[in-house]
Amino acid sequence: MNPSEILRIVDSLHRDKNIDKEVVFRAIESALVSAARKHFGEEADIEFLIDRTSGQIAGRHEQTELDHEEVIGRIGAQTAKQVIIQKIREAERDSQISEFNELVDEMISGTIHRNEGRVTTVTLGSVEAILPRSEQIPGEEHKPNERIRALVTEVKPLGSRVKVVLSRTRPRLVQRLFEQEIPEIAEGVITIKAISREPGHRSKVAVNSVDTKVDCVGACVGVRGNRIKSIIDELAGERIDIVRYSDDPQVLIRNSLMPAEVEEVILCRMLGRAIVLVREDQLSLAIGKRGQNVRLASKLCGWDIEIMTQDELEKQIERAVAGFSRIEGVSEDLANQLVGEGYLSYDDLSVIEPDDLMAMGNLTMEQVEKIVEQAERLAEQAEAAKQQNRDLSAET
Repeated sequence: MNPSEILRIVDSLHRDKNIDKEVVFRAIESALVSAARKHFGEEADIEFLIDRTSGQIAGRHEQTELDHEEVIGRIGAQTAKQVIIQKIREAERDSQISEFNELVDEMISGTIHRNEGRVTTVTLGSVEAILPRSEQIPGEEHKPNERIRALVTEVKPLGSRVKVVLSRTRPRLVQRLFEQEIPEIAEGVITIKAISREPGHRSKVAVNSVDTKVDCVGACVGVRGNRIKSIIDELAGERIDIVRYSDDPQVLIRNSLMPAEVEEVILCRMLGRAIVLVREDQLSLAIGKRGQNVRLASKLCGWDIEIMTQDELEKQIERAVAGFSRIEGVSEDLANQLVGEGYLSYDDLSVIEPDDLMAMGNLTMEQVEKIVEQAERLAEQAEAAKQQNRDLSAET
């Protein structure tokens, strides 16, 4: 291995494998040390240095100079070559890990290579990544040579190779697609404030404009829906609701439940709950198929949203006041305060913060513990009664 050959190897690996030249030099030096230790012993004090400009190699064992050709000759050229190849592969792997670590949470484009059981292999240049079934959009089928876009979620070494895991189910993928397809988002004129997603079915994206002249919802939809359509197509037809963001939770919750018409939003801040009142004819639309609309709205806004009509709320309030008043230590006034804060069931009361209940009713900790204990017991009895009714209904 003469100096010009070393420089040629370093330059070739730098260009073909995108490995930093310094990394290759260090890999060869490390390989020579490993090779020499096979002859002199694993604890031997050995060092090899390569001149980065000329390619000349200088080596020493203790205080004695070593000739690298002699070292290679002693252990065998084939063995030395294997050690060097191994070190260079490790360097290539480390370079790829560094490259892909910078892409975690970023969207990347690749080509489907093959499907094996519950894993799809995707070619990303010189690296093969995996797209697990759990990270694929439900119902989506991928064919070899198909181009796809996915999110990089994990990068780690796997022997001499690098393992890259992709996802098409994370909310972040929706955000990256918006950034790519909508110039105003890429430019920072429109910002994405929150995303909630049920992959393959529906997403809600809350957006806001820093420029009052730019309609954030209209810009995301595009002329005749062309912008949002390209994103929907990429996500296998997943429905996307674009929600106008507001710092006011009442406004944001109202917007997030569209197209349902909301009459009133009542915030129960102590519980983190929002009671949303709608007309009877809007009830199913606000809740959505299998509760999907209200579930996604809750995730988007960060509030536990409960949909009901005015009549349903009044009945729940009456039941709650009457039920709480039956608990020893809870006065009618305290029962009304609890209901006013959104506590509408024994379950709610069983998880109340002790300090909050102490302040509301001017109670001692002992009194609070007794009230909560009763609420827990009554909640269990109520659940048992519901289960019994369900069982009876099933039998009939």
